[in-house]
Amino acid sequence: MSFVANDTGSEQLSLFDSFNTLTEREKKFLDKSWAKYFAENIFPKIDEQPYAVLYSKKDSRPNTPVNIQVGALLIKEFTNLSDDEILTALMFDIRFQYALHTTSYIEQPLNDRTLGRFRERCATYERETGIDLLRTTITSLSGEMAEMMKLDLSLRRMDSMMVASNIKRMSRLELLYTCVANLAREFLKNTGEIPEGLLHYTEKDDRNRVIYHNKSDETADKVTTVLEDAKTLKNLCGAEYDESSNYQLLLRVLKEQAVEREDGTFQLRTKEDGGMNAEILQNPADPEATFREKAGKQNRGYVANVTEVSGENGSIVTDYQYEQNTYSDSQFLKDALETMGEQRETVTIVTDGAYPSEAARKLAERNNIHLEATNLTGRKAEDFLAGFEFNESGTRVIKCPGGHSPKSCCCSNGQCTASFHKSQCEACPHMGQCHPKVNKRTCRKTVSLKSKQRAEQQRHRSSEEFKKISAFRNGVETIPSILRRKYHVDRMPVRGKVRTKLFFGCKIWALNFKKFCKYMQDGDVYAQNAVIA
Repeated sequence: MSFVANDTGSEQLSLFDSFNTLTEREKKFLDKSWAKYFAENIFPKIDEQPYAVLYSKKDSRPNTPVNIQVGALLIKEFTNLSDDEILTALMFDIRFQYALHTTSYIEQPLNDRTLGRFRERCATYERETGIDLLRTTITSLSGEMAEMMKLDLSLRRMDSMMVASNIKRMSRLELLYTCVANLAREFLKNTGEIPEGLLHYTEKDDRNRVIYHNKSDETADKVTTVLEDAKTLKNLCGAEYDESSNYQLLLRVLKEQAVEREDGTFQLRTKEDGGMNAEILQNPADPEATFREKAGKQNRGYVANVTEVSGENGSIVTDYQYEQNTYSDSQFLKDALETMGEQRETVTIVTDGAYPSEAARKLAERNNIHLEATNLTGRKAEDFLAGFEFNESGTRVIKCPGGHSPKSCCCSNGQCTASFHKSQCEACPHMGQCHPKVNKRTCRKTVSLKSKQRAEQQRHRSSEEFKKISAFRNGVETIPSILRRKYHVDRMPVRGKVRTKLFFGCKIWALNFKKFCKYMQDGDVYAQNAVIA
């Protein structure tokens, strides 16, 4: 299949265009719907050219227009439809045809497998190159909407959220059993035979008998039996199974959940054996899902980070990131700063206290980006420390809060020890707060640049400017709730990081487009009122 661009600029209504069959009243209602805003403001701005790499360079049957496929994926999430439902809607609902510029088509260009195949092409390309084509399109369109809504791009807020993988929570017995059963069925299918002791794994009701018809005192014996069967099955599989995902998952679960004894048998791994971490297999259905506990809640899956801009006309998520849930907020921020690069005008990013790190602050400073954290983690610094002055490298104290220069100063591991004349310290009004070490002729105080900066941040938090910044950031915390309740991010119909990321990106766009439609509809109402007046 070769790539052919869909030339939307040369479109003309045909004699039999379905739009021409509408009555004036129907056209009026169509103009008030979301379809008009998509058709006029979104569809023409979908850049097809980057997707050419997904298709053959040889002359062959042309592809389904990329802008129609991408547009259908976006509208599908906006309207909360399945692949089959969006296909039916495109056939019989003029709004979908109008939005995707297909009213003149005799036959609609999608079939029941078009979108699934397109997503798989995008996912395969990302696995091979690391480039997420759909994310580039979504962030570009979101940026366009933000500009049309006249939002302030110089002030941004950031927040992260857990995204649960659509998998079942498994006990260790169930996890081991599932990996053995999956490989046993594959082995039987390939060879036509399997040892009698393993045959029950291929039976329909065996899972219920082993997992659920189970007393608590039987669990340990059943785990031992499954481990023995796992060893037997592992020895049966030769080199021809090296490419089998079921075989690799069995090897992985044995390595993570069991320990091999000297006699070659396996026993269940305990805490004393070590090796149990957040990245161990949670469910064979999604080998990439990881475990994390946050705010007292357990999550198996992924974590997303969103960056939002806001203004009087609404708000738009201009960027998003998606990783396994062991990814930290500070790493998300560092990645975002590297992607943004150097800014011509100063950009302020507002986060919570888990994001900023010393490395991130230095990178932000180089890129003309100001970081603002709305809460601080760690120990509170004494307020008077903000009065210390350091050199640029933070390796020498220049002045103390009392305005005195030290007699001498040495620095080790970020801690600076400054010596002052005893007479200076005894007359200093900060003596009661500073508590220096008093010697015969001098007083010594150990302080660091980090403690000074922290004290300055604490002072800043009591200012009116900070209160406004803090109130601004609160708005981004509504996004996780909306994505869960309205767009069902925790129940996506696919598994795996790359596949779920594609769905998540479309849901982010749907959230943005909802706000964009409201802005456009309000503008149309104001325009109509102005004409009437």
